[in-house]
Order: sequence, then structure tokens, then C-alpha cells
Amino acid sequence: MGASETERRRLDAAAAEEAFGAQPMGWADRDRAVAFSDGVLAIIITLLVLDLRPPEGEPGQLLSRLLNQWPTYLAYIASYLYVGVAWTNHKAVFRHIRWMTPRLHWLNLFVLFTTGLLPFPTAVVAAAIDGGNRADEQAAVVLYAVIGTLLCLSWLLFFHYLSRHAEVLQHEDDDAFFAGERLRAVVGAVLYVGAGLLGYLLSPLLGLTIFIVLPIFYAISSEGLDRIGAGRSRS
Repeated sequence: MGASETERRRLDAAAAEEAFGAQPMGWADRDRAVAFSDGVLAIIITLLVLDLRPPEGEPGQLLSRLLNQWPTYLAYIASYLYVGVAWTNHKAVFRHIRWMTPRLHWLNLFVLFTTGLLPFPTAVVAAAIDGGNRADEQAAVVLYAVIGTLLCLSWLLFFHYLSRHAEVLQHEDDDAFFAGERLRAVVGAVLYVGAGLLGYLLSPLLGLTIFIVLPIFYAISSEGLDRIGAGRSRS
């Protein structure tokens, strides 16, 4: 990193300190954004359970009807994991943020918006697989893949902004960290597209299985792809 770039960052941080003070208020207040986001994500993850309904049918067949609803359980697990991982990733990201800007608020709202779409494809996938029509199953898996890709793109925009605005970050090298995080978002988008194609061309259940595995990838890499190997080395 050149001396001029280091000096620019120092001046940007000093300007932000002078503009907002030690305790930022209003739209610059990071804590308000975190509290609002936590509330939205809590509502989203609660809404997912509404798709778990008691099965209807003749008396004496409750156990078999419950077992026959396994696609609903699988779709619920996939979306619950993703919202849970979105929350942990969100907390990890905001540990690096010092100030908020209007544009950063809107990017954060876009992340919340795309996450809030998850209950819809979850219900569609569950209903389609439970119905047993292959064309419907294929369409439902593609819909889930589209929403998942949109989620990854929202994170990509969020990371890109942070990689270009060091003045809003806590530490000097955090912008380089978020430049690397953009790769993680791109990888996720590619994997969702791949899952949708495999689910459409080969097996909808294969696509749904990949949807469950993807949040695990994001959970493991919540502190960044480059820190996975570092964590293993320390252990």
C-alpha cells in the first residue's frame, strides 16, 4: 500500500470523526442499523415456520401423513439455515463497520429485502415436491435458485461498497478484507445457479440438497474465505 493511499485513509477517518463525533447519531449510527436488522431477520425466520402445518386426513393415519410431509421439512431446514447464517454473517460484517452512510443503509435494506423473500420460495418448493409433479418441482427449484442468487448479489453490492469506502470501517485494512469477501458472494451466486440447473435438468431433490449445503459453506466462511485456513492452522 502506498504512502498516499495510507494518508488518504487517515484523512477520511479524521473527516468522519470530525463530522460525526465519537458517538455518531442519526443515519450515521451503526447500532440502530444493527438493531433494526436483527428485528427484521427475527421476523423473517419466524415466518418460515408458518409453512409447517398439521396434515389433514383420516383418523389413525397421522404418523404416515407427518412422514409424507418431509419435503416441507427439508425446505424449512434449508431456509432456516440460510436466514440463521445471514444473521451471523451480518453480525460479522458490522463488527468491521464504524459509521453508516445513506447508501450503506440502502444496501443493508437490500440485503434484508432479498432475505425476506425466502419464505415464498420455501413454501413453493415444499408444495411442489409434496404434489409430486416433476414440472412443478423443476420450476420451484429454479425459483429458489433465482432468489438465492439474488441474495448473493445483494451481499456482493454490500461488500463492494465497503471495499471502496475505508472511511466507514473500523480498521485500516478492512477494505481489503471486504474486497476479498466479494469473491465469496460471487462463489455463492455461481453455486445457486448451478444448483438450479442441476435441479432442473437432473433431479429437483438434488438441487434442494445443495440449497441445504450452501448455508453451511457461508457459516464456515463467515469471517472470510482467507481465514478458514488460518483457523485450521491455529487449531
